Amino acid sequence: MAVRAVVFNEFGGVPVVTEVPEPSPPPGGVVLRVEATGLCRSDWHGWRGHDPGIVLPHVPGHELAGTVAEVGSGVRGWAVGDRVTVPFVCACGDCRECRAGDHQVCPNQQQPGFTYWGSFAEYVAVPYAEVNLVRLPDEIGFTAAASLGCRFATAYRGVARVGAALPGEWLVVFGCGGVGLSAVMIGNALGARVVAVDVSESALAAAAGFGAEHTVRAGAAAVGRLRELTDGGPQVTVDAIGAVDVVQQALSVLRPRGRHVQLGLLPGAVTLEVSALIARELRWVGSHGLAAHDYPALLELVRSGAVRPDALVGREIGLADASAALVELDRGRPTGMTVIRP
Repeated sequence: MAVRAVVFNEFGGVPVVTEVPEPSPPPGGVVLRVEATGLCRSDWHGWRGHDPGIVLPHVPGHELAGTVAEVGSGVRGWAVGDRVTVPFVCACGDCRECRAGDHQVCPNQQQPGFTYWGSFAEYVAVPYAEVNLVRLPDEIGFTAAASLGCRFATAYRGVARVGAALPGEWLVVFGCGGVGLSAVMIGNALGARVVAVDVSESALAAAAGFGAEHTVRAGAAAVGRLRELTDGGPQVTVDAIGAVDVVQQALSVLRPRGRHVQLGLLPGAVTLEVSALIARELRWVGSHGLAAHDYPALLELVRSGAVRPDALVGREIGLADASAALVELDRGRPTGMTVIRP
């Protein structure tokens, strides 16, 4: 049986909607009917050839929610029709890191839309189903669930787990795109005092609407203003955009023993002022995705209304419009998240 999918045959070439063979469930895995999938900047990086693991031709897409359409051999606890979402890191569940609960850094991980064909399609396979499927509460729709897979999941782990932002602490978020606004929402829901930094006035207005106590226009004067607003510097900074100058500002503004969380992918090498790291006992740590077993706490924030992923959705489109939407990212960051409903 053939199904529709968005396929590109060369990096940077025009993606096309075409028919491809329906995926089969791998042993221990399932096939999902894709009900919603997000369009993410990471998909653009993959299409542009910035990810060395992608093999052409390729189907992008890694933020997804759907229903189980077929169950592979050896899968327990899941049945056709179950409503689910999936982390973008699909862990093996059996390595040393997975046994320690650190699925998000599994060395055997697979990633839909990167290591294998993804969710810009009517159907997608998911490996290691018992480890990676996340059951959706009835109150959470597919559009909201699809936005959790990369943006909110990444922001949640970065702010709540790795950055460990506490109630009353100052949290400065650099970059108010999808991940940054998710971090603003999550920080606010956790009781942190959030300051948002961006070059865009509309992005800063959105951050204020999602709970930022202060907003600051990015630029040379931002560091002094941030120190002033946060009583000498925040306890936690987050780079949600991935830029060398942002990393330097985020580290320089931290108070002693502060924590910097790197969420945005950086284009290349970064030179750090190591003496400041040592003298002020700063921590610069990376954060990568969210393990499926950590989703319940995030889903509860969504279910309670404290975090509203659907509020970031700017438009919903069909599969026929997904190719053009991916190419549009060449011209910059659109306002609001785009969700594809195949």
